Amino acid sequence: MPTSAPAAPAASAASAAPPAAERPRRFDLIAFDWDGTLFDSTAIIVRCLQEAVRDVGGPVPADQDAAYVIGMGLPEALAHLTPGLPPAAYPELNRRYRYHYVRHQNDISLFDGVLPMLEQLRARGHWLAVATGKSRRGLDEALQAAALRALFHATRTADETAGKPHPLMLHELMAELGVAPERVLMVGDTTHDLQMAQNAGCAGVGVAYGAHDPQAFATLQPLYVAPSVAQLHGWLLQSA
Repeated sequence: MPTSAPAAPAASAASAAPPAAERPRRFDLIAFDWDGTLFDSTAIIVRCLQEAVRDVGGPVPADQDAAYVIGMGLPEALAHLTPGLPPAAYPELNRRYRYHYVRHQNDISLFDGVLPMLEQLRARGHWLAVATGKSRRGLDEALQAAALRALFHATRTADETAGKPHPLMLHELMAELGVAPERVLMVGDTTHDLQMAQNAGCAGVGVAYGAHDPQAFATLQPLYVAPSVAQLHGWLLQSA
């Protein structure tokens, strides 16, 4: 796994949130997964993974198998999907996935209700972050397209730190923003997200509308599993 050092505290992020005394809620930092949690991209990613594997002559994975790797870093996801493929073929598989994803990326949009949820959480004084298996380039393009960059105080991607469920991504966000693990909540749609939260000593919340079957969340003890963005929004306002 990469061993990237934690980033220095970001003055702009710290100055954008109220002092701790004005943030009486349970969690100071709420970190969100991207694909399948904020962005309605699960079906597109599954299709692009399948098309990429088909392009290099591998056995095309079933929808459920392709959905399982969402949230992992791309190299780990592709290796998991194609265990019989020689490693020399991985770079081409990676290129084919990116080719198909770029063709479809404009088909993807935020889940209904995500933008007002993020705006209200930020206005209430929470720090907001993204912890994603996407690449830095992919996340920056998605943030730009969705006009969300200004809403987040910090972001981490799998290609600049360790991929999920390794806790380094959350450790770096906590170090950058100066937040203790017990004041951090991770929100995601996969077991990888919830396992990362556990590994980092943080609480987790699952969403049932993304890539993984929410029945698999039980052993990871999420505080809540949200059936929809509207119910996630309500729970965060009530309990976060």
